[in-house]
Amino acid sequence: MSLPPSPAFAALNKAASERILILDGAMGTQIQALGLGEDDYTGHGSGHACRHHTDHPQQGNNDLLILTQPEAVEEIHYRYAMAGADIVETNTFSATTIAQHDYGLEEAVHDLNVEGARVVRRALDRATAKDGRPRFVAGAIGPTNRTASMSPDVNDPGYRAVTFEGLRAAYLQQAKGLIAGGADILLIETIFDTLNAKAAIFACIQAMEDHGSRLPMMISGTITDASGRTLSGQTPTAFWHSVRHANPWTIGLNCALGASAMRPHLVELSGVADTLICAYPNAGLPNAFGQYDEGPDDTAPQVAEFARAGLVNVVGGCCGTTPDHIRAIADAVAPFAPRKVPAYA
Repeated sequence: MSLPPSPAFAALNKAASERILILDGAMGTQIQALGLGEDDYTGHGSGHACRHHTDHPQQGNNDLLILTQPEAVEEIHYRYAMAGADIVETNTFSATTIAQHDYGLEEAVHDLNVEGARVVRRALDRATAKDGRPRFVAGAIGPTNRTASMSPDVNDPGYRAVTFEGLRAAYLQQAKGLIAGGADILLIETIFDTLNAKAAIFACIQAMEDHGSRLPMMISGTITDASGRTLSGQTPTAFWHSVRHANPWTIGLNCALGASAMRPHLVELSGVADTLICAYPNAGLPNAFGQYDEGPDDTAPQVAEFARAGLVNVVGGCCGTTPDHIRAIADAVAPFAPRKVPAYA
């Protein structure tokens, strides 16, 4: 991709050469703690009413809160920034037409992504005004709720609920919105199907070409079980070789596993990738009630072991983590140097 790098590229590379960078933590955990109801989600009676009409219930559509409860979303981003995060993700994990179809809000997708990036920028500008530290907006691009590699119907293995072209178009709209809103980074995360990720990569490259500059791209897969593979069957090594052509700024793993269970897969990925490594595990595994029991003092030492072993360049938290987790992780990895990127022929 022969495009000039964005201004954020040089700043991020400089920071990453000096220390391990910190990514933020879970958004859903923080939103659930607000105890919002249907009227809060739609903005009727409390918040900003959504101008996009739908007859579908919206409670649980966390991305919509960007438009209907922007102050609450901004405050969550701000708390992560003040806890030590250098990179803060937009609340746009499901802000594609494919995912928003379940809520009847396909028409809101452009606004969700533009405003999603803007609300993070406002939070980070507030934090930087307070302590002078530069911070970066990562436009979060989730996997959608459909898979291009596997059939959802066991009786029809050839059936697909989505096409590559459908994914590409949805991701292109999302990426364009995030860039228009001021995202510094495009983060393709929680990848369980590499074919979905390839559609997202293609779309991000198209969006950058339209924009006229190259943004750092972060790509993060998820290992779904003890087999050490993604849902579509790839090992970390295979996953890397499948997306290496995109020249991502970081490659890494997030979600599904706690730090302890993630470590061997991170070791494998760190051993083959000739770019920066990013890891943001869950706060352990969920208990029988779907809650995460690891506190900051449990998670942070495990992530510090990633740093002590020279495995990582960027760390943060996924499901169940809080600003307190991020603060503890930032303190725990501070003594360690960032991983040195190997040069492979």
